[in-house]
Amino acid sequence: MNQAWNNSNLTRLAEKIKSPLVFAHVRASTAGSLSQDNCHPWNFGRLMWMHNGGIADIAKFKRRLQARLTDELYNFPQGNTDSEWAFALYLSMLSDPHASTFDQHELRGAMLKTISTLNDWARDCDITEPSLMNFCVTDGHTVVATRYISSKKDEAASLYFSSGTTFDEYAPGGHYRMSKCDKRENIIMIASEPLTFEAADWMEIPTNTLIVVTPKPTLQMNLLQIPIVDEFHLSDPLEAKKRGSDFAVQKGFLGSAFGPRRGKVTASGTQSPAHMSEDVKEEGEDDDDHDVGEDEERLEAREVPPV
Repeated sequence: MNQAWNNSNLTRLAEKIKSPLVFAHVRASTAGSLSQDNCHPWNFGRLMWMHNGGIADIAKFKRRLQARLTDELYNFPQGNTDSEWAFALYLSMLSDPHASTFDQHELRGAMLKTISTLNDWARDCDITEPSLMNFCVTDGHTVVATRYISSKKDEAASLYFSSGTTFDEYAPGGHYRMSKCDKRENIIMIASEPLTFEAADWMEIPTNTLIVVTPKPTLQMNLLQIPIVDEFHLSDPLEAKKRGSDFAVQKGFLGSAFGPRRGKVTASGTQSPAHMSEDVKEEGEDDDDHDVGEDEERLEAREVPPV
């Protein structure tokens, strides 16, 4: 399997695939082995999940996490990443993870409970290293994402969004840009790092923020940014600006428009960003096993099932 930027299969597939909602993830492993089972995103029923970051010292409370799960959710993770276990924990926060539809408030509430529970367990285990919890989940209708770190002095892993009416290739070689022909927002893209060199198209999401994307009845999209108010919240904007970037940079999770392409991508709208995908998997297909070199990154994109 080749990298996303050097994969001929990607180019052929991406030109043919359209979806109103796409999840894509480039994985450079920080926890868990290099294997197909450990590749984001994962899905359970209507829900799809991915994570950019790392949960510090999860082994210290992993038994506690597992004990909280039903037998079904305990047996759900097939890999050995902190990210997949966080998904299992998230599913346990829902009244019925098998539901065919979800209220956006329940998806938001489960996300906040997941973060709060992980923080509680870290505190109980005297874990002092911050956890980087940029989570993203969807039911095929609503997208809930976070830019979060369990620290009052550090920046979280980077996260940006771009919105507009069209996302088109304006020059050969994969040069794309978001266009705003009017006030409508037909497309919303959330990415760990800007996907284009058009810096004005991308807005940085503040640290410790919850993002909710919902469709409007007029086929437009709506994006809300909600501060996560907990023990790591900084209400003073001036204090928030003093957060340092050293920790996220050291972990390799703080990027800019000209940084390395790594992390998660969510695209909602009437067009799909075809240049993001390396492996496109329809729900229900079997994956072939692939060996990935130690220094390789993998991107997996999956189409979210239509509502």
